[in-house]
Amino acid sequence: MKRLDKFLGDQGIGTRKEIKDYVKNGVVKVNGIVAKKPDMHIDEENDEVVFMGQILVYEKFRYYMLNKPADVVSATKDGKSITVLNLLKNENVKGLSPVGRLDKDTEGLLILTDDGGLIHSLLSPTKHVDKEYEVHLEHEISSSDIKKLEEGVDIGDIKKSGEKDITLPAKCRLGEKDEKGRSVIYLTLHEGRFHQVKRMLEAVGNKVEYLKRVRMGAVILDSNLDFGEYRRLTLEEIESLKNN
Repeated sequence: MKRLDKFLGDQGIGTRKEIKDYVKNGVVKVNGIVAKKPDMHIDEENDEVVFMGQILVYEKFRYYMLNKPADVVSATKDGKSITVLNLLKNENVKGLSPVGRLDKDTEGLLILTDDGGLIHSLLSPTKHVDKEYEVHLEHEISSSDIKKLEEGVDIGDIKKSGEKDITLPAKCRLGEKDEKGRSVIYLTLHEGRFHQVKRMLEAVGNKVEYLKRVRMGAVILDSNLDFGEYRRLTLEEIESLKNN
């Protein structure tokens, strides 16, 4: 059971004062009856709540896929830049957080949810969830450099023991050259270190010119989404993330 005003607030209807006024003005119905008190208790999973003629559907958690454009920050708040939450137009973004971060200049797949358990699971270092990136390079890349990336490279990290912290083995495949004639690889990582893709390519004497995440776990970036567009994850996609 949940208070009506709390339920409406979780739906992004308004502030507590605004919700109180809505109830007072008779625009909220519960099971076809006009609600009289904002603090009345409802069964959020079974009662039908209607606000201004619109049925409000209870969701325990929300899951979105966003095709993040460059120059957008993977954060919930930022005083200077547009954040990924700003791109979810007309959505209730209360409680939503990005699952991990993409650099400001990095584009592609970003998952946003208010399911804290799933976020923790996907970001846990012990889970080794796949993250695949499309990487456009400054220079040609050799088969020997691809082998180095797959075996693990030294990107300057040090373990607590004082030993070099080599990256975990990755997967790397060569793609078609881009429209500018640059080499393209698809690099799959199983960890999430700071600027890891860029630092790994620097470790083999190359430089990332363009970076885009195309997959996380079994969820692939929807090719129908333009930069800045988003959609809800399907039930199959949500289950695949939970079963990683």
